[in-house]
Amino acid sequence: MPANGVCSVGLEVIEDTATYASGSDSAGVSEDEDVQQLFVNGTHRVTSVSLPKKSDARAKLSQQSDDGKVMSEKRYASLPNREQHQQFLTEFLTEVLNSAVFNATDRSNKVLNWVDPEELKRTLDLAIKDEPDTHEKLLELTRATIRHSVKTGHPYFMNQLFSSVDPYGFAGQVLTDALNPSVYTFEVSPVFVLMEEVVLREMRSIVGYPNGDGDGIFAPGGSMANGYAISCARHKFMPDIKTTGLHALPRLVIFTSEDAHYSVKKLASFMGIGSDNVYAIKTDNIGKIRTDHLESEILRAKSEGALPFMVSATAGTTVIGAFDPLEQIADLCAKYNLWMHVDAAWGGGALMSKKYRTLLKGIERSDSVTWNPHKLLAAPQQCSTLLTRHRNILSECHSTNATYLFQKDKFYDTRYDTGDKHIQCGRRADVLKFWFMWRAKGSAGFEQHIDKVFENAEHFTNSIKARPGFEMVIENPECTNVCFWYVPPGLRSVPRDSAEFRERLHKVAPRVKERMMKEGSMMITYQPIHDKPNFFRLVLQNSSLDKSDMNYIIDEIERLGKDL
Repeated sequence: MPANGVCSVGLEVIEDTATYASGSDSAGVSEDEDVQQLFVNGTHRVTSVSLPKKSDARAKLSQQSDDGKVMSEKRYASLPNREQHQQFLTEFLTEVLNSAVFNATDRSNKVLNWVDPEELKRTLDLAIKDEPDTHEKLLELTRATIRHSVKTGHPYFMNQLFSSVDPYGFAGQVLTDALNPSVYTFEVSPVFVLMEEVVLREMRSIVGYPNGDGDGIFAPGGSMANGYAISCARHKFMPDIKTTGLHALPRLVIFTSEDAHYSVKKLASFMGIGSDNVYAIKTDNIGKIRTDHLESEILRAKSEGALPFMVSATAGTTVIGAFDPLEQIADLCAKYNLWMHVDAAWGGGALMSKKYRTLLKGIERSDSVTWNPHKLLAAPQQCSTLLTRHRNILSECHSTNATYLFQKDKFYDTRYDTGDKHIQCGRRADVLKFWFMWRAKGSAGFEQHIDKVFENAEHFTNSIKARPGFEMVIENPECTNVCFWYVPPGLRSVPRDSAEFRERLHKVAPRVKERMMKEGSMMITYQPIHDKPNFFRLVLQNSSLDKSDMNYIIDEIERLGKDL
């Protein structure tokens, strides 16, 4: 396995005595006081943690009475103060850094410690209680939660279209939670309203919308971003639907690839359009939408008296990683006056690379784009965006002008009260972690990240093509999804066109997946598609991996499956 670095973490706690305002229980802490200082050196592993001794105050708060109840003043109160919480938070953050960040991403440690569901229910103390736990018990529960969770930041977690613990994204996430904002008005989220404006404009510019003009939103996941696109497209063609609803309207039809993300159908159903009115367009042998079938389906819908209004193309399909022919789709959308949406939740990160952005050629002609930085760009979950070239359409489509929140007679420019264009009210500042990463790495850093993960995918592909027993599902992957079969030695002599071969091959990937999870050595997903038996899908998004990691993955699959 690749070599591991060593990291040492120490926390220095400022043992200031909390001060209280006269007649108040609240801790008075000046803005320039430092609660703690974190010193983190090295790269991968925490081998020593230096902790301060318990303060007398902490010991007092941890006392228990004879009946086992925690003795603490106003533990129900939500306000933090140094006397009661500083030591606990220091130990808690140390445990998180040690176990959930550094050790959890160390190649020499497991991706997970597998426990069967029923046993895990017996093992974990999850019961809700009337009386509060001690701080020691809470730290014990913290350790148990980390111990039994999948370490999705581990280099060998490649199971979904997200992974890694980016240190700057993590820092931004921590700061987000500490500030606990809700991004709907400038008065409560002044920094984040402006930050969203800057980041969304830059993303629209990278997509290719002139001057970055248009509109956008951070949404709770790519599925909801696709839903926003459907909503905006429908509003553009039938603005009266906002007030009159679906009654007496023509049957609306959306077109998308048969390999598109399920959210297009799900959100069409949710919005009353109906999943039957999402026409699935056939794909070619490498997973791209067939534009000849798309045009014939558009004409079929029109002949049926329906109203086609939207095409949802995909840039990086979930399984194969295929990029639909966006320029040809844009031509058809222009020809038939359809809204062109591009679901680039996965593949959108390639736009950051001069070498690989050509995969999305034509995206600049779209009406809207879903782009999830938490996928290919490795921002922490969740970080999803909907971008559109149409100014103000989100507000026109969704605003209700609630006067208790979006008053128009405020003392500042209420254009910065952006919350009314969302279907949510309360909304996290998902922008901060991404903005913080962007400032820490620069656009050049994101480009290097993208180039590295594509380089890894190319090396892995070439390696398994040269290794006996490995066969490609798609000979030349476009994205960092590498789909392949492992054919164990005992199956290689079985005729390929036989039912026996197909049935036995279909069982290989699930058995290998079971073994890797029970050993905790790595996590790679598998699935069938169309008429193909189960195959592995390696998804590469973590730029800390190198060629030796690619070789380890191949060797490990072979080790786990050679006797099947």
